[in-house]
Amino acid sequence: METIYLCIVIFLFVLAVFDLMVGVSNDAVNFLNSAIGAKAASFKTVLFIAGIGIFIGASLSNGMMDIARHGIYQPEHFYFAEIMCILLAVMLTDVVLLDVFNSMGMPTSTTVSMVFELLGGTFALALIKVHNNDMLGLGDLINTDKALSVIMAIFVSVAIAFFFGMLVQWLARIVFTFNYKKKMKYSIALFGGIATTAIIYFMLIKGLKDSSFMTSEAKQWVQDNTAMLIGCFFVFFTLLMQILHWLKVNIFKVVVLLGTFALALAFAGNDLVNFIGVPLAGYSSFIDYTTNGMAAGPNDFLMSSLLGPAKTPWYFLIGAGAIMVYALCTSKKAHNVIKTSVDLSRQDEGEETFGSTPIARTLVRISMTLANGVSEIVPEGTKKWINTRFRKDEAIIADGAAFDLVRASVNLVLAGLLIALGTSLKLPLSTTYVTFMVAMGTSLADRAWGRDSAVYRITGVLSVIGGWFLTAGAAFTICFFVAMIIYFGGTIAIIALIALAVLSLIRSQVIYKKKKEKEKGNETLKQLMQTSNSDEALQLMRQHTREELGKVLEYAETNFELTVTSFLHENLRGLRRSMGSTKFEKQLIKQMKRTGTVAMCKLDNNTVLEKGLYYYQGNDFASELVYSIARLCEPCLEHTDNNFNPLDAIQKGEFGDVAEDITYLIQQCRKKLESNDYNDFEEEVRRANDLNAQLSHLKRQELQRIQSQTGSVRVSMIYLTMVQEAQNVVTYTINLMKVSRKFQMETDA
Repeated sequence: METIYLCIVIFLFVLAVFDLMVGVSNDAVNFLNSAIGAKAASFKTVLFIAGIGIFIGASLSNGMMDIARHGIYQPEHFYFAEIMCILLAVMLTDVVLLDVFNSMGMPTSTTVSMVFELLGGTFALALIKVHNNDMLGLGDLINTDKALSVIMAIFVSVAIAFFFGMLVQWLARIVFTFNYKKKMKYSIALFGGIATTAIIYFMLIKGLKDSSFMTSEAKQWVQDNTAMLIGCFFVFFTLLMQILHWLKVNIFKVVVLLGTFALALAFAGNDLVNFIGVPLAGYSSFIDYTTNGMAAGPNDFLMSSLLGPAKTPWYFLIGAGAIMVYALCTSKKAHNVIKTSVDLSRQDEGEETFGSTPIARTLVRISMTLANGVSEIVPEGTKKWINTRFRKDEAIIADGAAFDLVRASVNLVLAGLLIALGTSLKLPLSTTYVTFMVAMGTSLADRAWGRDSAVYRITGVLSVIGGWFLTAGAAFTICFFVAMIIYFGGTIAIIALIALAVLSLIRSQVIYKKKKEKEKGNETLKQLMQTSNSDEALQLMRQHTREELGKVLEYAETNFELTVTSFLHENLRGLRRSMGSTKFEKQLIKQMKRTGTVAMCKLDNNTVLEKGLYYYQGNDFASELVYSIARLCEPCLEHTDNNFNPLDAIQKGEFGDVAEDITYLIQQCRKKLESNDYNDFEEEVRRANDLNAQLSHLKRQELQRIQSQTGSVRVSMIYLTMVQEAQNVVTYTINLMKVSRKFQMETDA
């Protein structure tokens, strides 16, 4: 029997390795967002500094894994077999759940996921034990206080971090302005002193409070002499920063890199429990059982030993630190999560990742109303002076950066200070929530959320916050059922669930790789947004246009054929799939138009006048092509869904033949557009004219059939609609190709 549990313990550690990797991928955004967003140093340098912080934080942690040992369940009432069931269910759920969020690029809380997984698994076993034992109640088996504190942390962290992020950044911008190099002769030393003192205080209170070298006497000394330490640090670092400023050192970069190190240190020291706490609890349980409980058996040996403090061997901590550093440096998903946070807080406009929602639109309207009300109260002179401090055209932002070093410094210093204060005041602030919401608050104060982007940014923030609540619900529910399956299914269920988890991770990787392949076209757009040379911008824009319009024609080719074929064969599922693709494509078209308009600003006036009209016409024809297929699909779907009479054999034969030729036309046009080879394009124009003539002939024939009353009027109506929209598809495809050729040509000749 002990062999099975030994295998479970080994598998828990295998899962812990994956959990460390996916966990770091998720939490990397906490400490890398500001440094990478402001380009405070090269990407490799930032990773190196963060890596050192992670390794030191993990290695010096004393392994405070108590939450996984007795934070949620009361181990003195659970048997060894039950504890192992809960812990295995937690790890299986955690790895898959975090990987899903990372694949979506959504930052979530590893603390929330672990706590609610433990709660879900414990609740499942507690229900069984209460049912079997009248002497025990749920309150005897579950510690609900921890779960409630985590839920409260979401609300507290979101509100506090966003408000203070907005307030402190507004004050910082008033002091330094966007052209901060002209405004920091003496104020920079004061700012550097405050910032560095806050970071050091944060490392002492949060990052190193549970480190192995921090004895109870050392902790007490730090607590008793906090005011003196802060005062000494402030004086020393203020003088040091002034000297460094005289030596032409950029103090903001020093603050950003030091803050990155501090947050990485605290993350590794405090969140390590989220990744290896459960396997270590399983390992400790197994050692206790094999030492003291073999005679009683796994179903009769109570795990009271878990009530004691955890003692983590140093080699586990060193190994965990090494894995975390490796994951940080190699994980593409970590970069994906960072991108989400940076995009939502960037200073300039560009491609927006998120769409628009009714809640976001309502919040924007309310905010505008409040802003207008406040603006009427503030004197004109004050408003003019404040506006001089927020001249975004004077912003000193590194090439390719999302925001400047002032905001990056505020992000890191304020996040560290809030977390440290929350810890000292026993408030359950989450590292993930604080760092993300501070970044959102500072971006709002910096007027990065303009009227053209606010609704998209708010939608993104709400999506991330919603994801945090979704994490809690999904973690609890999934782990509840997994624990139930393991408990009743035994060894067979364990093997099946392990196989399912492995397959899920493999499938996630495959889907993620496919997704990244599809997003490669965005690299052209990124280069386009970063260039300042008009000629280079034109070439990049031509390439970007070929990529985007090629995707539109690929959509048209696939969905025109799918719609016609599904309707002729009364395939309701195919029509619904086509309608879903069409709705998604409409959103992409809107995004393409928006990003194209922003990109057009990179061209000089002569180029815009010469080529701009062709570009906008191409976008318009692409939009009309998509909407034509939507107008074709919608009535076909309604007709089939209502089980109306199908087309007769003559109509199917006539339209089916023409539809095949239209699909072939779109295919040929797509190939020419993607290869940028318009030789023999006149052949496609001739083919399109022939197809339109055939479709007009079909329309006349159907009108004659209606006149002679030889068929159903309803069927005739849908048939005429199909013919008309097919003509539109042909016309817009050719027109798109014509203007695309003119846009791609070096001259209009």
